[in-house]
Amino acid sequence: MPSKLAILFALLISCCQAVFAAGVNEGATQHRGQLYRVTHDGKTSYLFGTIHVGRDGVYPLDPVVSRALLDSKALVIELDIRENAAFQVALARHGRYADGDTIQNHLSPAAMQKTAQALARAGISLASVQQYKPWLIANLLMGAELDLHGFQRSQAVEYALLAAAQKQEKTVRELESADYQLSLFDSLDERQQEQYLLENLADLADGDSLKRSQALIDAWSVADQPGIHAAWQAATSGDSISAGFMNRVLLGKRNPEMAANIERIMQQDQVAFVGVGLLHLVGADGLPELLKRRGYQVEQLY
Repeated sequence: MPSKLAILFALLISCCQAVFAAGVNEGATQHRGQLYRVTHDGKTSYLFGTIHVGRDGVYPLDPVVSRALLDSKALVIELDIRENAAFQVALARHGRYADGDTIQNHLSPAAMQKTAQALARAGISLASVQQYKPWLIANLLMGAELDLHGFQRSQAVEYALLAAAQKQEKTVRELESADYQLSLFDSLDERQQEQYLLENLADLADGDSLKRSQALIDAWSVADQPGIHAAWQAATSGDSISAGFMNRVLLGKRNPEMAANIERIMQQDQVAFVGVGLLHLVGADGLPELLKRRGYQVEQLY
């Protein structure tokens, strides 16, 4: 049975894929990702684009990010990935079929055959995941592909941020819950779930999934703003179920809710360091633009 970390990574990877390791070096000069300062009525918070896997090597936080985190009173992330109990409850509710039911009862024969073949190639037995819904199997396979190419869940930037927060005795807050995040995928109907799975199987087979991930990795690693924007466009454009779901739900629905939550945190007179998936910061309806519309001053530090 896939581990909790593998399943959680599967959820996160569908929103943002990039690389980071947990080192912090005040002497580093290479910017990575995007960092914003948000101010209003004398209150300040920081908004940093996070990523959910890492690779061999050290990619330290640069001095600007390190100082922003140090100066903050609280760390705010999408979900505390150290927590397990609530995640398991949410997984049983949204990611698994009821006892006695399996994915074979919900996919067409052709889709089932392709799924079984993809699982075999990834070294995952069908029996171990047959109670999982199609969206979860799709994300697990995408995660397995990145893992095969050396991208480690254990080196996710969230772990680095959480470790720093613990060392600095900062409060850690979540913008969302595991139940909410998994419910978003469960909102896909059966036809959409099968198509989502088939689209991702096709992308895995022809290498497009890895190419898109690598493009975002490369752009994030050197704070290449045009490259980050191009990766966002690739993820949200087109008429596929995957692109529509990313544009309408994973970003379009969540971004306004995240902006409202960030506003509530700032109204509590705390300086917060907010780390969210990088793609939440991009575009006309990204968090920086949404916060501007709410009357906040938003400055991109890099």
